[in-house]
Amino acid sequence: MNTSTRHYHITTFGCQMNKADSERMAGILENMGFEWSEDPNQADLILYNTCTIRDNAEQKVYSYLGRQAKRKHQQPNLTLVVAGCVAQQEGESLLRRVPELDLVMGPQHANRLQDLLQQVFDGNQVVATEPVHIMEDITKPRRDSKVTAWVNVIYGCNERCSYCVVPNVRGVEQSRTPAAIRAEMEEIGRQDYKEITLLGQNIDAYGRDLPGVTPEGRHKHTLTDLLYYVHDVPGIERIRFATSHPRYFTERLIKACAELPKVCEHFHIPFQSGDNEVLKRMARGYTHEKYRRIIDKIREYMPDAAISADAIVGFPGETEAQFENTLKLVEDIGFDQLNTAAYSPRPGTPAALWDEQLSEEVKSDRLQRLNHLVAIKAAERSQRYMGRIEEVLVEDQNPKDKTQVMGRTQGNRLTFFTGDINELKGKLVQVKITEVRAFSLTGEVVEAREALLV
Repeated sequence: MNTSTRHYHITTFGCQMNKADSERMAGILENMGFEWSEDPNQADLILYNTCTIRDNAEQKVYSYLGRQAKRKHQQPNLTLVVAGCVAQQEGESLLRRVPELDLVMGPQHANRLQDLLQQVFDGNQVVATEPVHIMEDITKPRRDSKVTAWVNVIYGCNERCSYCVVPNVRGVEQSRTPAAIRAEMEEIGRQDYKEITLLGQNIDAYGRDLPGVTPEGRHKHTLTDLLYYVHDVPGIERIRFATSHPRYFTERLIKACAELPKVCEHFHIPFQSGDNEVLKRMARGYTHEKYRRIIDKIREYMPDAAISADAIVGFPGETEAQFENTLKLVEDIGFDQLNTAAYSPRPGTPAALWDEQLSEEVKSDRLQRLNHLVAIKAAERSQRYMGRIEEVLVEDQNPKDKTQVMGRTQGNRLTFFTGDINELKGKLVQVKITEVRAFSLTGEVVEAREALLV
């Protein structure tokens, strides 16, 4: 290995937001002359981009850190960085727990990585967790994919769900301007990316903090307006967005998605619980009836739209009957995909202090029962694809079968088919579906077309 070149390794835990932050920080490191190392033990700088949503993700960080802290005793020039949500939440106390750390930085500081590392190289141990105004981003991400890309549109979250640590660690909502978002998308389009996912912790809140109202008295910049504004960016064939909050999900947004051909008919709208009393204690600000109305409205405009969501079981005080209301919601709606989790108490959140915590046995039993139902419903939803021709954007080779490539339908179903990745990567391919499973499909090529000829 060339000793004059410094190498870095980033391990990312958690959500799409974290993945996007890691790509931006990798871009900064490469700009500083670092090269990526697949093996963390060969790297001179190791960065853990952390997640604090679940306890096990946090514990994993500590075990990884322990190993590298030991290595630092042999190699004092190793630089150890913890970024992301655990860093924000723990701050200085991380240094007390792992004194070998050089830099602890919250997610709002991702684009300041170079300045912060400069302070480290000058001999300081640095903690950057104070709230900052996120300057418009001029960082160039090192994107992991060559086909799909994330674009942040709003940082932070103003909601105060009683179980969630995100507002504490990611700060208040800060929207980027439509012009900055479009400029980044145009740059991505020029680099031959075909799909963009617009990201926000609570993306439907986009624009609330930007100045300006319309004559009708609504915010001038909303997610709906943004979709119309960026829809025709050259080269981009598909646009997705996540994550939505039922409280702010409007019919106007649904209508825009139905009207704009590049916006994928796939909605990720977490419901968390199917019981109104639990929703109230979670401070979610809607009822299961309101949630059902949103899904009905989406299906009225787009009968075939794919719906995915998040749900939590075993919230403090959740009774068996309340849990069964969640099962009933899942049974009635029939999600294409559902991310499920057993409730995990997070530091600094109200629900963590409540007395009526449920046992791990009850939580795990409910999680299994929910997952079982989710798989049954997803398999039923998959049936509609059988024999259909779906357009698939090819992303990668199937790691389990090198003769196959894989990609996603517009509705976000993972699809496998025989083909050469060198020829098909980044192409939109018409695929006839021959096999359906709960969460993925198999098919055969009807025709491949250059996206440019659309």
